Amino acid sequence: AGRGLGKMAAGGAADAQARFGHSVKGLLTEKVTSCGTDVIALTKQVLKGSRSAELLGQAARNMVMQEDAILHSEDSLRKMAIITTHLQYQ
Repeated sequence: AGRGLGKMAAGGAADAQARFGHSVKGLLTEKVTSCGTDVIALTKQVLKGSRSAELLGQAARNMVMQEDAILHSEDSLRKMAIITTHLQYQ
């Protein structure tokens, strides 16, 4: 009778070990999936940041072009004011 209990205890331990192994595999799979999701989210964020930097650079270049146009217009207005003053003297 003692041997039967030993086999049952050994069988129960093996069963518990199998359940534990299955549980660990499940947790590991969850963690791997979670890490994969995090990597995808991080990649998307980096790409978005890269695109934002690109747009900011383009906006800065456009501002410089506008500034040049404004300075040129200001110069033209100053010249026209001088011409107007000369014409008034005549």
